[in-house]
Amino acid sequence: MKSKTFLKYLAGLLSVIIIVTACQDLEEPGPVGDFPLDGPVATFVYPNSNGSTLIQSIEDVIPVTVEFNVNDDLELVSVEVQFNGNSIGSYTDFEDSQSLIINDLTIDEVATGTHVITIIATDSDGNVTTTTAEFTKEEATPLAPQFGEVFYMPFDDNYIDVITLGSGTVVGSPGFAGESRSGDGNAYAGAADAYLTYPTAGLTTGQEFSAAFWLKLNTTPDRAGLLVIGDSDDGERNQGFRLFREGSAASQTIKLNVGTGTGESWNDGGAIDTEASDWAHVAFSISGTESKVYINGALVNTATLNNPIDWTNVTDLSIASGGPSFNYWNHNSDESYLDDLFIFDRAITNADVLEISGLPPTPIFNMPFDGSYEDIISSTTATVVGSPGFAGESQSGEGDAYAGAPDAYLTFSTDGLLTDEFSASFWYKLNDDPDRAGVLVIGPPDESNPDSQNNRSSGFRFFRESAGDNQRFKLNVGTGLGDNWFDGGAAADVDPASNEWVHLAFTISQTESIVYINGEVVSQGEFDGVDWTNCDIMSIMSGDPRFTGWNHLSDNSYMDQLQIFNVVLTPGQIETLMAQ
Repeated sequence: MKSKTFLKYLAGLLSVIIIVTACQDLEEPGPVGDFPLDGPVATFVYPNSNGSTLIQSIEDVIPVTVEFNVNDDLELVSVEVQFNGNSIGSYTDFEDSQSLIINDLTIDEVATGTHVITIIATDSDGNVTTTTAEFTKEEATPLAPQFGEVFYMPFDDNYIDVITLGSGTVVGSPGFAGESRSGDGNAYAGAADAYLTYPTAGLTTGQEFSAAFWLKLNTTPDRAGLLVIGDSDDGERNQGFRLFREGSAASQTIKLNVGTGTGESWNDGGAIDTEASDWAHVAFSISGTESKVYINGALVNTATLNNPIDWTNVTDLSIASGGPSFNYWNHNSDESYLDDLFIFDRAITNADVLEISGLPPTPIFNMPFDGSYEDIISSTTATVVGSPGFAGESQSGEGDAYAGAPDAYLTFSTDGLLTDEFSASFWYKLNDDPDRAGVLVIGPPDESNPDSQNNRSSGFRFFRESAGDNQRFKLNVGTGLGDNWFDGGAAADVDPASNEWVHLAFTISQTESIVYINGEVVSQGEFDGVDWTNCDIMSIMSGDPRFTGWNHLSDNSYMDQLQIFNVVLTPGQIETLMAQ
C-alpha cells in the first residue's frame, strides 16, 4: 500500500546519538618496538558514518542535542567535540577515568546545509583518535494527506507525524524494527516500559474518531495497550478510548473500550492468529452511535454507543502502551512492531479500511472448486443440476476448477449475499460451444413465462454471446422499475481461440456498475441502483432457471475461484485478487 519515501522528518529538538568506543585489550602485550597500542576507535550510531543522515524540519534553524559515550581501557585525558570545525565541548575532568557519558551537549543553531561533527579523543598513552560524520539539514514541508487523515506516523527512523511535522514524546527506550510491513523503510519496535505520547490537539475535534495501523505481534507480554486516549489512571473509563490486546501465545484478541461521559461501551473486537508470525492490519472507527473493529480488512465486531465519545480532560495519545491512563489491568507497553499509523477525525468505513491497508476485502462467498462445489465461507455445498464436472486443471496450476457440461449448472441460496454493494470475481476459460450462455445470474422468477423466463426487473444477469469470431460479455441489472444494460462492445470481447484463462469481475453499487476483463474496465455506467426483489437463488454457469428466454443456458466453459463481496471492488483490489 505504502511506498515509504519519507526521509527522516524531524522538527524541534533533535538528538544526535554518538557512541565512541576505544578498543585496547590489557590482556595483550604492551607496545613492542615501533608497534604502539591502538588509539580509541570511534563508532557513530547517529548520524550515520556514511553521511546518509538527513534531518528535515519546517524551521530554518533548529537546536540539536549531541549525546555520546567515550571509553578507554587505559585512561582518558581529553575529549573534544567540534561542530563544523568549531569547538562546542571540551572535557578533561572525568569522574570515571575510563568512561565519559554526555547527554546534554546542545548545538543551539543548526541551519540548512551539510554539517560535520568531529570527536577527538586522547588517552594517557598519547593515542589520539579523530572521527567525523556528516549529516544534512533540509527544510521540510508537511506531507499532503493520502486518505483524508489528520495524523500519519510512518515510523521511518523517527517518531514524526508527517502531516504536521510534530514530534512525539519518547518514554523509555523504544526502537526501530529494521523492517516494515511494505518492505521499504522502517517500523516502530516496542520495548519494556517504553511508548510514545502525542498531544491530542487537532485529533479530538468532534464525536468521530478512527485509527488504522499495521501490527506484528510479540505476545510477550500477553497483554498490552495499543492506542489510548484517557484522562486518569484511577480505573475510570468514561472519557476517551482504549484499544488494547490480550490473550495467549497462539491468539491475541483486539478489544476497544469507549468512554461516553457517564459510562462506557465495550467492543470485544476479534482475534489475530499470532502463530502466523506476520503483519496484521488493525483499524477501528467511532461514530456518534457505534464503534467498529476491523482486522485484516474485515469488520469483526460492532458495538453500540448510548452517547457519543466524551473527550473531557484528555490531553495525550499514548502509542504502544496503555500507560499512563490505562495500566491498571497490566495493559502496559507493547513490545510488538507497529507501522503506518493513520488517525482520522471521522468514522472510516470498511471501504476506507481496505483502501488504507491495500488489502482485498474478505469475500462473503468463496467457491474454489477444488474437488467440490462448496462455499468455504459458509461450509455449504451448492445444489447440482445435471452432471457438471471438474477440469483437471486450474488457473493457478494447483487444485481444480469447475467444468461445464450440457444442461448442467449449480444453484445456491442468496441468503446473506444481497447487499447494496455487490461484486463478483472469478477466473474463466472459454468454450464457445454453445455460442451463448449464462455465466452468473441472480434474478427473480418470471411467472408469466415459466418455460422461457426473462424477468429482468431485479437482480442481475452476467452472460456471453457471439460477436463475430469472439464472445462478448454483458451485464444486465434490474432496478425495480426496469433494467439497465452494461455492454462494452468490442472492448468486452474474448477470443475463444486463445484457449487461455481470463479474469472476469463486475461491481454493482447504488449508483453505477462496472465490468472488468483481466483487470481492465470494459463497461461502466450510472444507474439508479440494484433491486433484489424475489431474488432467492444464484445460478452458476447457466442462465437457467431464471434467464432462459434468449437461450442463455448452460456454459461448457471452465470457472475457477468464484468469490463474491459485499463491497464495490476497486481496480487495485481486483489486481490484488488476480495476483493471488
